[in-house]
Amino acid sequence: MNYIVDGYMWFLKNIIWLNILFAVLLVFFERRNPTTTWLWLMVLTFLPGIGFLLYLFLGQDMSKKKIFELKEEEDRGIRNRVLRQGQKIQEEVYSFSNPKFMEYEDIIKMHILTSEAYFSQDNEVELYFSGEEKFAALLESISNAKKYIYIEYYIMKSDGIGTKIIDKLTEKAKEGVEVKVLYDGMGGRKLKRNSFDEMKRAGGEVAVFFPPFVPYLSLRINYRNHRKICIIDGEEAYVGGFNIGDEYLGLSKKFGYWRDTHIKIRGTAVGSLQWRFFKDWRFATGKDNVQCELKPNRIKGETNTGIQIVNSGPDSKWPSIKDGYFKMVTDARERVYIQTPYFIPDDSMLEALKVAGLSGLDVKVMIPCKPDHPFVYWAGLSYIGELLEAGVRFYTYENGFLHSKTFIMDDFVTSIGTANLDIRSFKLNFEVNAFIYDGEVNRKTVEQFNLDLEHCKEITIKEYQQRSNIVKLKESVSRLLSPIL
Repeated sequence: MNYIVDGYMWFLKNIIWLNILFAVLLVFFERRNPTTTWLWLMVLTFLPGIGFLLYLFLGQDMSKKKIFELKEEEDRGIRNRVLRQGQKIQEEVYSFSNPKFMEYEDIIKMHILTSEAYFSQDNEVELYFSGEEKFAALLESISNAKKYIYIEYYIMKSDGIGTKIIDKLTEKAKEGVEVKVLYDGMGGRKLKRNSFDEMKRAGGEVAVFFPPFVPYLSLRINYRNHRKICIIDGEEAYVGGFNIGDEYLGLSKKFGYWRDTHIKIRGTAVGSLQWRFFKDWRFATGKDNVQCELKPNRIKGETNTGIQIVNSGPDSKWPSIKDGYFKMVTDARERVYIQTPYFIPDDSMLEALKVAGLSGLDVKVMIPCKPDHPFVYWAGLSYIGELLEAGVRFYTYENGFLHSKTFIMDDFVTSIGTANLDIRSFKLNFEVNAFIYDGEVNRKTVEQFNLDLEHCKEITIKEYQQRSNIVKLKESVSRLLSPIL
């Protein structure tokens, strides 16, 4: 019996010392946001043992600097290779083809400076608001590919639509088309290990972004590649919220109908998405590819839509997508419409939305009625009360699951991409958004937003104030954890 007691005391003593060690490292070496630091100190203090494991898998940030300094060095080499092309394209910024662009020159310049988001104005955009539309268009584009297909997704599954896409990629590889597939190590954990075998035998290539140490078990929660990109022959590119899986076709019993937003681009902006893929492929594989340059075929269409492809991630100096959202809110003069599945604003976004509401702007935020990540959902609800008091209106989408990441400003600027309005998207995930400057695209997204409102329930101040004590407790605990969710 004494052996058991002595062993327990030895274990407890060492856990306490480990907690102290991690607390010291947290305070003196990682230099986090003070709120996040205090949260982790509380976790380590009040959950000895468990807190240590949580910090290892969710919190530790010490390898970030080393990993991403190397990535930044590699990216700098790539930038130098395409700098001449980028400068040539960027000269167009000062000769806007549409005078309306001048009204948003500050946003455009900010993205150029913080994200090297080249502004092009010879683009066409096609919008998809359902999985059926998006996957039908994607499969058609893959079928028509003549030179290369580059695909990068956070989640890929070996289910119905996943297998259909992989089979089509295999078919194109057999035809001699260059095929490259990049997926995230956590998001792709449900892929069968032999899913790409035939495609690789046909000459296709597959890479995993931060692969798990043990198959099907990824312990790295942070730094996930949340991007969803597909480039076809340098002529067409897709970006948006849909991953690859049957649930995105509304076939999940848990979520039902899946409401999301995706776009297809033709024009010079395709090159920026291609460059994004190139850098991610280079980081995941260490391999270069001469095809991936900022010089796609210039597709002269009927529209002159302005687009900037804005990237952000833990390797970025600035939270460029978040800053873009912030500018859209603070610069708006009429309305701001937001669709996001996860709503955990940081302090600056919270204040910006409050001021917009208090200024009398038409500010509407649409979130799902059901959670796929409960703590994130309850944390989001905790922010709603103070925004309702400021005049911001909130709606829950009742017709399935809302996964769209859409920001709409006034009658001209729209952002569609992969970034949610939450701290994880702002700081911990690799994201990509298209900031679109075009009245027609804006009109169509507003039209869809209003159609979605028909399937929504508005959250009123009265209803919010009447929520139960259990709900308030869930919100309080979740909000406390929000910096690490």
